Amino acid sequence: MGVLTRPRLILASASPRRRDLLSRAGYDVRIAASDIEELDSCNEGPGALALINAKRKWNAIAPQYPDEIVVAADTVVWLDGRFYGKPVDFVEAAKMLAILSGRTHQVVTGVVVGRVGEGSQEFAEVSMVTFHALDENEIDAYLKDIHPLDKAGAYAAQDDNGRIIAKVEGSLSNVIGLPMERLETFLSSENYRRQ
Repeated sequence: MGVLTRPRLILASASPRRRDLLSRAGYDVRIAASDIEELDSCNEGPGALALINAKRKWNAIAPQYPDEIVVAADTVVWLDGRFYGKPVDFVEAAKMLAILSGRTHQVVTGVVVGRVGEGSQEFAEVSMVTFHALDENEIDAYLKDIHPLDKAGAYAAQDDNGRIIAKVEGSLSNVIGLPMERLETFLSSENYRRQ
């Protein structure tokens, strides 16, 4: 029996965090970011919004790579019936962190994966994230150390090491931007083993 090789993936995202997660898992990743404008609200909740945006990205990129597996994803932060997307500036980033401070919020990533001719599969993964209580000085110092404007909720889970995150329930890679455990279940199926 031959050794299973990991298929090459087209990542319909410019996110360096998603690329790094896939690369570290051994996938050959090619970036093909779409220029679609992400929606920032949806009446059906965070899972629906994340999947709508992921589908829009997948639909924009997948036809350009008909023989390749295309992965598209979108991550949203949700608390008290409100979405917290990418902040427009540092003032909004500071406000977001102040609202999330000392509380537990949902991080939801919608994923669409597949080849054009074979159709796509989709799912939404939910993780619960609890922040430490943060004062204004801690928030300001934190925002000086990261680049919050390309991150839902204005924070970076991948390098946190307990600085602002007290606890993660569920997939940490989901909070970083791509739920690898569940995605790899799809990618290891028969349908995705061939190059």
